[in-house]
Amino acid sequence: MMKLFATTAMIACTSFAGAFAQSPEISQATATSQATEIFPAGSRASARGPKANFTGSVVVDMLYRNNAHTANSGALVTFEPEARSAWHTHPAGQILIVTSGAGWVQEEGGEKRRIRPGDVIWTPPGTKHWHGATDKNGMSHIAVSNVKDGKAVDWMEKVTDEQYLD
Repeated sequence: MMKLFATTAMIACTSFAGAFAQSPEISQATATSQATEIFPAGSRASARGPKANFTGSVVVDMLYRNNAHTANSGALVTFEPEARSAWHTHPAGQILIVTSGAGWVQEEGGEKRRIRPGDVIWTPPGTKHWHGATDKNGMSHIAVSNVKDGKAVDWMEKVTDEQYLD
């Protein structure tokens, strides 16, 4: 019985592998695929968030940049308490994934909303908004910014203290 099962399994695996190898879609994909790349932790320098685009202490750790195969870029952004972005938009939208702390996000004309670890925020293309830490807690998020015509963000004026604390 065990010998029959092993023989049947081997025939099934051989048949599956043969079908897989003969599929034109699979063969073409294999022939044109790129090698997997690993960008080791610590191989990219951290950078301070530019004062023109942020209020307070912000550190940006670039995770990856867009290239011929990806239409977005990713960064880990860490805000100390009271730190925040300036108002800005994204030509092709943005996803934030909160990884630690507590923060706020606000669209122009909307109410300030609390964000916490595990929250995922989608900001549609062209929506004016800001995000950052609360006044008492730091916050980190992964920002995945879609790129359109070589651009991921359009920076605007800074968020005032009154807007931030309101």
